[in-house]
Amino acid sequence: MTNMIFTYPRLLALLLLTCLLQEPAIGQKMQVTEVAPGVKKINVGQPDKFNPYSFCEEKPKVNAMQQLPAGKLPFDINNIVATINDRGVVVEVPLDGDEQLYGFGLQIGSFNQRGLRKKPIVNDNPLNDLGYTHGPTTLYLSNKGYGILINTSRYTTFYCGSTSKNTGAVITARQTNGGNSVEDLYANKGGSGGKVAADIPGAKGVEIYVFEGPDLLSAMQRYNLFSGGGAIPAIWGLGVKYRVKADFKQADVKKTAAYFRQHHIPVDVLGLEPRWQTTAYSCSYVWNKDFFPDPQNLIDSMKLQGYHINLWEHAFVNAASPLYTPLKNRSGNYLVWNGLVPDFADKAASKLFADYHENTFIKQGISGFKMDECDNSNLSYGNATWSFPEHSRFPSGIDGEQMHQLFGLLYQKAIYNVYKQNNTRTYLDVRASSTFASSYPAAIYSDTYDHDEYIRMITNSGFAGMIWSPEVRESNTVKDLMRRSQTAVLSAQALYNSWYLQNPPWLQINKEKNNRNELMADANKVEADVRQLLDFRMSLLPYLYNAFAEYHYKGIPPFRALVMDYPTDEKVYNISDEYMIGSGILAAPLTEKSDERKVYLPKGNWYDFNTGKKMEGGKTYTVSTGLTELPIFIKEGTILPLARPLEYVSPQSRFELTCYVYGDKASTSLFEDDGITFNYNQGQYNNITLSYQNGKGLVNRKGNYQTNRYTVAKWVKVK
Repeated sequence: MTNMIFTYPRLLALLLLTCLLQEPAIGQKMQVTEVAPGVKKINVGQPDKFNPYSFCEEKPKVNAMQQLPAGKLPFDINNIVATINDRGVVVEVPLDGDEQLYGFGLQIGSFNQRGLRKKPIVNDNPLNDLGYTHGPTTLYLSNKGYGILINTSRYTTFYCGSTSKNTGAVITARQTNGGNSVEDLYANKGGSGGKVAADIPGAKGVEIYVFEGPDLLSAMQRYNLFSGGGAIPAIWGLGVKYRVKADFKQADVKKTAAYFRQHHIPVDVLGLEPRWQTTAYSCSYVWNKDFFPDPQNLIDSMKLQGYHINLWEHAFVNAASPLYTPLKNRSGNYLVWNGLVPDFADKAASKLFADYHENTFIKQGISGFKMDECDNSNLSYGNATWSFPEHSRFPSGIDGEQMHQLFGLLYQKAIYNVYKQNNTRTYLDVRASSTFASSYPAAIYSDTYDHDEYIRMITNSGFAGMIWSPEVRESNTVKDLMRRSQTAVLSAQALYNSWYLQNPPWLQINKEKNNRNELMADANKVEADVRQLLDFRMSLLPYLYNAFAEYHYKGIPPFRALVMDYPTDEKVYNISDEYMIGSGILAAPLTEKSDERKVYLPKGNWYDFNTGKKMEGGKTYTVSTGLTELPIFIKEGTILPLARPLEYVSPQSRFELTCYVYGDKASTSLFEDDGITFNYNQGQYNNITLSYQNGKGLVNRKGNYQTNRYTVAKWVKVK
């Protein structure tokens, strides 16, 4: 027993070490409740009033969540620790040594987040892999089959297994792979920590949502369904959108619209840029009659030709705006471009903004808006100071930091709710979003233009509950234009943004020559090649529309990384340039850098869409794809229903399908409704099952929608 006797100095030293290793904690005991099937909420202390879920009005799709297989965490939920100290709140979540992590919103600079420090902050020009992004979320997912969401709008830093605590244990140099050379010092070979730590400065408490799998895809489904289900855009929004030059006048817009129809180039939406307003920085939200003398005539005449009009704006209100006086006392205490910053956290302010848009634009036939500048100034530059500061205050009580994180989300919510209340669907553009955004049909875009990053953002969008638009502007070469066009066609929104181009980019890739109307010698050929890609996009609409229906009803992201479908395949853990479209298409876009690339096909059999060649999964292939071909591979067992391409989608449009069958036994589904209203919420839709077996194709239609928009013209068995 003598070895357990402590002298006074030893006891004092032990007590001192214990105090140093313990973090001072105050507040309430952690409470765990189940708030939806497979979703548990941990509550500790006093959570902030203005947290992301407090603004989520959509109810969880409980019935759909109950249909998912029961999940089980790889750890005891009671091992999640939240500590309140004088700095704020620190949340620690167990982490296995071989666990892979994804998420934190629409990340640009990284994919697999294991071992990184991430700070998902809204920013207009993301920097490296720090976490700055147009669409930050405090949600991450594990390939072990669960998701963790810290329900806060404060700037939060996540240490993704990148730190190890001082427990008092002695660690030798051998254990740390230590050394004294410069190479050793910078090698950073220390083992990853067994925790994910989330640091939330300033918080006095927090809510933590745990989404149980049992696999990665199921965990993401629970998050999307808990958010109210994924968005189903208006079906015309899945066609092609073209934004005209910023200084175009009404006659210029009509001329461009006529050109597209005369040359049979599919376009559904025409976007007007800033000069449609009397003042744009800040905004008046008033038509510039010098440029658009009769806006109603434009809207109506374009509608007759099958076009929808989308208006550019941002939310900072100029003194010349009719909104200025009503919002003056319902805005933040700092201006942006001398304009008011509406307090979108205040329902009254949000309603004022929304009502004006409804009465001035939406009732006149404007189909959607491009909501710009709702992210923050570039945090990587000291002279980027255009936005409101973090110490701003708003009448609702929210501060500038929290408002930045929520601003884009609340902005799109205000506009979207008007369309929903009018039973009219839309497809919006937005430059920032946030947590619990799944139900909003708003495609995020960016002023960045790196093609590799744009592809990576498609894969990351599936972990964010967001829609990403890798728009096409000018290009370095014709090859660059075509590769970017392929990616746009294989994304959630096919968008050409010609806000600084007089002519379509396929007529002249050089900006200066384009604006001097000096077209390329082979402009007609390039246009024909682009038309071929856009025709494929229009052929793909029924398949894409069904993928969004699966997003809404089942929470399955329409565009997602391979690891979501194959979470146990180590070879896909770091593949960020391939992704699934729906359940049957694997896309592997190319950039102008090369005419060929390596493509890994997961377990199973796949077919090269362009050649029909059958390929065994679990292997990596070197493939080449022509500029007018699509870099996609079709999973065995899939029926790919491709429609005869339309130049635009109208309420009367019918889709004539050719069903391509991959495998001896195959099936797929289609979602059929009017495509423009929310009547599907009242059961006005059909589920169509296409099946093929024993050399025969079958169509089974069930539902209450009375119009058949899809007809199968023929079946083609791919050998």
